[in-house]
Amino acid sequence: MTVYDQDYDLKENLPAFLEQQYEPGYEVIVVDESSTDETPDVLKLLKNNYKNLYTTFLPTPTYYVKRKMQSLNIGLKAAKNDWVIFANANHKPEGDYILQAINDTFDDTAEVVFGYLTKKGIKLQAFDTCDEAKYHIIRKERKLQKVRTRKRKNFRFGRYDFIIVRKSQAIELLAFYEQTPSFLQRQILRWRIFWKNQMSSYERITYLPQE
Repeated sequence: MTVYDQDYDLKENLPAFLEQQYEPGYEVIVVDESSTDETPDVLKLLKNNYKNLYTTFLPTPTYYVKRKMQSLNIGLKAAKNDWVIFANANHKPEGDYILQAINDTFDDTAEVVFGYLTKKGIKLQAFDTCDEAKYHIIRKERKLQKVRTRKRKNFRFGRYDFIIVRKSQAIELLAFYEQTPSFLQRQILRWRIFWKNQMSSYERITYLPQE
């Protein structure tokens, strides 16, 4: 997880990531991209309370290296497990058994799996190779505000909430981050993803309490 000036998100949401009921155990790695708010203090406080939290920071990025790619690379080097999840601090998992639920239905033959948080549960979309997932990543990781804040039809347009990937394949996946396609290329990506996801199968994990 990478953060920048997200002290509020961390206070509100990070405990939900750290309190998952997952018997094999897990770690949460947070890379602070040289925040200017109280993010470092919040992380220090949470680290005192949670043994599975590891924090590090990204100095001011070099001119030639993308901030996001550099931050995730730092997190990957610190990761100890074979599988990693790229998550967002502003997307809170609803429930303390999400990791276990994912593990119970997860297809580990895939190299990349996208996760979508919905009101009814989680949608998981698997890709056999990183290359098959590149169009989703190139479009989604452009970080347009109007795209980030949309809540409807996220799956149809490939606006995933987290990525599950083998650590050994993660470097290949990062090559698709923060690319800058032209306007025409963006429109082609948009409709390519839309039609693929219209026909795509996915697994849903229902984790929200039943009313």
